[in-house]
Amino acid sequence: MNVTLRALAAERQSVWLDYLHRDILQNGELKRMIEEDGLSGLTSNPSIFEKAIAESDTYDTQLADLIERRDAEAVRLFEALAVEDIRAAADLFRPVWEQRGGGDGFVSLEVSPYLARDTEGTIAEARRLWAAVDRPNLMIKVPGVPEGVDAIRTLIGEGINVNVTLLFSIDAYLAVAEAHIAGLEAWRARGGDVAKVHGVASFFVSRIDTIIDKRIDDKLKSGAGDRADALKALRGKIAIANAKIAYQRYLEIIATPRWRALAEAGAQTQRLLWASTGTKDPTYSDVLYVDTLIGADTINTMPPKTLAAFADHGEVRPTLTEDVEGAREILARAEALGLDLAGATKILEDEGVDKFSEAFDGLLGAVEGKRARLLGAKLDRWGLSLPADLRPAYDEAMARAAGEGWSRRLWAKDRSLWTNADEDHWLGWLAAAQGEAVNLEALEALSGEARRYSHALLMGMGGSSLGPEVLAQSLGARQGHPQLLALDTTDPDQIGRVGAGIDPADTLFIVSSKSGSTLEPNILCARFYAEAERALGQGKAGERFVAVTDPGSDLERSAREDGFGHTFYGDPEIGGRYSVLSNFGMVPAAVLGLDVRAAFDAAGRMVRSCAASVPPKANPGVALGTALGVAAKAGRDKVTFLVSPPIAPLGAWLEQLLAESTGKRGKGLIPVAGEPVGKVGAYRPDRFFVWIRLEGEDDPDIDEAARALEEAGHPVARIVLADKQGLFQEFFRWEVAVAIAGAVIGINPFDQPDVEAAKVKARELADAYERDGALPNGHAALAEDGLAVYADPANAKALEAAARGGSVDAWLRAHFDRIGDGDYVALLPYLDRNEPHEALFRRLQGRIRDRRHAATALGFGPSFQHSTGQAYKGGPNTGVFLQITAEPAHDLPIPGRRASFGVIEAAQARGDLEVLAERGRRALRVHLGDDIEGGLERLEQAVDRALS
Repeated sequence: MNVTLRALAAERQSVWLDYLHRDILQNGELKRMIEEDGLSGLTSNPSIFEKAIAESDTYDTQLADLIERRDAEAVRLFEALAVEDIRAAADLFRPVWEQRGGGDGFVSLEVSPYLARDTEGTIAEARRLWAAVDRPNLMIKVPGVPEGVDAIRTLIGEGINVNVTLLFSIDAYLAVAEAHIAGLEAWRARGGDVAKVHGVASFFVSRIDTIIDKRIDDKLKSGAGDRADALKALRGKIAIANAKIAYQRYLEIIATPRWRALAEAGAQTQRLLWASTGTKDPTYSDVLYVDTLIGADTINTMPPKTLAAFADHGEVRPTLTEDVEGAREILARAEALGLDLAGATKILEDEGVDKFSEAFDGLLGAVEGKRARLLGAKLDRWGLSLPADLRPAYDEAMARAAGEGWSRRLWAKDRSLWTNADEDHWLGWLAAAQGEAVNLEALEALSGEARRYSHALLMGMGGSSLGPEVLAQSLGARQGHPQLLALDTTDPDQIGRVGAGIDPADTLFIVSSKSGSTLEPNILCARFYAEAERALGQGKAGERFVAVTDPGSDLERSAREDGFGHTFYGDPEIGGRYSVLSNFGMVPAAVLGLDVRAAFDAAGRMVRSCAASVPPKANPGVALGTALGVAAKAGRDKVTFLVSPPIAPLGAWLEQLLAESTGKRGKGLIPVAGEPVGKVGAYRPDRFFVWIRLEGEDDPDIDEAARALEEAGHPVARIVLADKQGLFQEFFRWEVAVAIAGAVIGINPFDQPDVEAAKVKARELADAYERDGALPNGHAALAEDGLAVYADPANAKALEAAARGGSVDAWLRAHFDRIGDGDYVALLPYLDRNEPHEALFRRLQGRIRDRRHAATALGFGPSFQHSTGQAYKGGPNTGVFLQITAEPAHDLPIPGRRASFGVIEAAQARGDLEVLAERGRRALRVHLGDDIEGGLERLEQAVDRALS
């Protein structure tokens, strides 16, 4: 039994421990201190829990059990650990609480420091923690910042015990003392027993001397003259003087008639608790802030080291009321000497909030790290390798993201994270990833119905088709479910090829369009609805059609009129490219027979990893997005995907997400997916590589290249999927990453201001055809051997001199000669996207890249207009574009229109080229005529010669 510690009780000062670790709960040390040393309370804070949980494995068994039973985000896992410790500590202190009539024996748990400036958030969190711990001797710690004052009044008024923390100034103390009294009065007015509601005011001490002493030292260094001795005399004195005067204010408060009325009703005072009592300056006594602050009805909460020191050599006497006038004089001299105590306490208040937030970041980051390790293969792994020239900017951006709470602001839908426009209206995908945008039972019913069909044909564009294509091509259909085909084109040869492979009488048709007014799915629907009616009979086709669209759209109306079997709704607050985890992706998934519940279970693991409570450093979406944004600003804006073949279709989905989200205002990320793997020397330092592997499906060429690129100093993000279900995790990781990259780059990642421009041009040309029966004639700059070259006046003028009016080879050579450092080349064929055509253009990509060292992209039209087209027109003017068109081998009519699919495709190609030209892009069109395969062979040869 420690006599010194117990002697404090004779002075009516309580001793609380400023420390908590499960070890002292389990090994009996805390119980011993209560029984032998007279310990009568305990405080905790984020820093204490960070050390306890992050720096030991004591909690790992419980953490593993929690995750196994029900995985949760980091903050909820932490709370489960903390609540167990707080409950156990409260139970140990319960006898003290009972013996002292509820006047002592308290254990404190702090609300999230992220909520320090959020009054309503603090109140809600305090209520929840109070209910979760469910112990009468719990105190909820609430910061004594201005925003916390109303929270304190409300909580006390509801009968919740409050420990007000982070008090540095007397004015702040007086504000919270008033809030405490007002809360008790409110509680009493409601019929509550004021004797059962308790509070303390944690007044911080040593940190004040730390900041004031530094100001003194700075003044002495700069030459204080005749004030030097006066300044020196104040070192180590201000904090104690400040505390003594605060205590005098306390004595004044409890002497007022207002307080006496509450005291007569049984209320106990809001005691001052001396916090931050560990000595920071080694030249001072290690018990300075205990010896000098002993007084009646106060508490000293000490860290273990200070507690041990005081137990060993502390002196007990009522020092708090000694030389009060001297304390006033010290504060007056400090003011006269310009030490600005008021300013210092404001700084300390802000720093206190920041430090606790930083500690909470560290704590939650550690919990998330342990969670990821315990989940193992259930969570997609990732890593990031950055070259030395990018690392400082990345670290700075990550520090900013942490300090500004980007993880939390994203989930709070804070539009100021981006451009303060309408970004907050486009974040429905956050909820969608948790299954909140779908009806699982309806999807499962559709899945059962789909088994009747051999094929399902999805008609959509952009986000409506790219996500489903990933699922269809990478995961495929389950046994007994239809094969899913997607049409996102107006190319008649491709439409005819796909149509020939299905039986309209044995096919489920999905028409997918958010707006319901997108041209391509509408005219595709018209064609295949007519084919289904021919196969099934008049009035019988509708039941085979499923609409996926936003409420109130034209498609919803026509689906109702045409008797569609089902209409599934999108969320108007989700843009198309972010819609894969809504009905736009999940309806096709259900038709394929995929387990949609398992899909959301998989996605949910990444949602929790990217949650608001996971700080940027540990947040795989925020960290990746920050890296992408920083790289783009440094000129490494060609995001090149190296993807395992079984999940390679993911690349096309990522292309749209990155390009359409970030390519605007002359900025952005230029995605490169499917480009053949090259040797290290073929790549310029404008690349950011993303290596996405499927475990057990190694591709030697890709893997060797990725490792070589990393060793060569290129930035490489490495992502490993344990199985294909990981695709659902990647959908969400990348949605977060691209949203965050937009914040770094400084754009709105949810609009697409340049997509509509090409649609308008195409519509004008198509309308001209409907009116005149012909498209406006274009003038070829050159025709040779079945190939014709077209260019707008500006591009023609730029190329004619270099080509000297010569061959197709010369025009192509002049065009490729315009490729400069940091440029990319985009091949844009308006042709059937079949395997031979894709293989040919992939070969051309490799040759252009190897010979001109430029990044190369491939986009089949018109599909790319709804994806990468945004970046090509609105992003950085670093693209060199080669459009390839042809006369369709077998054109197809469109029911109810004069224009055919071939006419629409031609109008779209011309419209797209016109917009590229209007935006000052380097663009050239090569027309293959009506011999597509021969023309492609000649084009490949011409490109080869032009590059030589």
